[in-house]
Amino acid sequence: MADETSKPHTSRWRGDSIFGKIIRKEIPANIIFEDDQCLAFHDICPQAPTHFLVIPKKPIIQLSVTEDDDESLLGHLIIVGKKCASALGLKRGYRMVINEGADGGQTVFHIHLHVLGGRQMKWPPG
Repeated sequence: MADETSKPHTSRWRGDSIFGKIIRKEIPANIIFEDDQCLAFHDICPQAPTHFLVIPKKPIIQLSVTEDDDESLLGHLIIVGKKCASALGLKRGYRMVINEGADGGQTVFHIHLHVLGGRQMKWPPG
């Protein structure tokens, strides 16, 4: 399997992405929160003093292939991100980002919410 963190790919999610392995506890992660729908953990390559990811346990490869019945799950990811940000002391603000597709900067094709904080964010972001 190709290194998913360095090279975007477009294959269908088969449960063998790095995030699938984290969900199955096959590789370690610094977990912040877990429930039956999602998992939140610190990013291994942080782009801010606080940078964590919230991923669904449901196999969704990217935002553009979500369906109407994913609405509550997507909302849940944001609420979990908000709660984790608060628990980690991000009182002055933070940024939530979902990258969509290769041109949008997505490198792991398992939908994930980035939460970044602990410094002033810049605009435009990239």
